Amino acid sequence: MFLHKQMSEVIVIASGKGGTGKTTVCAGLAAALAKANYKVLIIDCDSGMRGVDLMLGISDRLVYDISDVVSGACEYSDALYKVDGELELYSVAAPLYADDEVSPSLIKQFVERVRNEFDYILIDSPAGTGSGFYAAAIAADRALVVINTEPISIRGCKNIGARLRELNISDSRLIINRFDKDRFFEMGLYRDLDEVIDEAGMRLIGLIPEDVRVIALSQRGALANNWSQSSVIFDTIVKRLQGVDVPIVVR
Repeated sequence: MFLHKQMSEVIVIASGKGGTGKTTVCAGLAAALAKANYKVLIIDCDSGMRGVDLMLGISDRLVYDISDVVSGACEYSDALYKVDGELELYSVAAPLYADDEVSPSLIKQFVERVRNEFDYILIDSPAGTGSGFYAAAIAADRALVVINTEPISIRGCKNIGARLRELNISDSRLIINRFDKDRFFEMGLYRDLDEVIDEAGMRLIGLIPEDVRVIALSQRGALANNWSQSSVIFDTIVKRLQGVDVPIVVR
């Protein structure tokens, strides 16, 4: 069971391929956790492709990123940016350029330094299984892997699962994102969702429907303080993270 521990949880949000909506899921889940009165930090590890700051509406205030912290250019507190509003939701930006990617050992040191200050730390991993993935995952207690119901996405999920096992992260769960029931059956790639889950090789913790409003809110930097019907889905994932046995609804 995916049990909630009475201490800070570090969860890496990963995806075997780009375009699954991983970063949107990460930001949406962080907002849902913060709305449930948890203090939450997102660490963006997607160097060169950072997007969390845009989705949370903090990009105009950014001065420092995580590479500045580990290089000693600033104090770690200088790189923690709070999202506007009452939520206890913070973010640390990834470097703007891929050449400034931070090493796994330094990411782990940073996480260990700040983890006692937060209830949940979500780490947005770059897509795939390269060095950026290892940096994002090395300090994680658990993993959420985001897929779409497509063969390439599911193959990527299986690759991610193998890498997570190499890192001794056995507590991994699956999130199916951008699900459209009619389109799923029209495409005919799989008999049903059970076949998708079986092939991915992970237990399902969340099924997020296609929702253009979530995409629009994230692109406007308003994801944390505005919401849509998908908020119910993210709230359900939060409960399941804590071991509450609530049903996953297919809409």
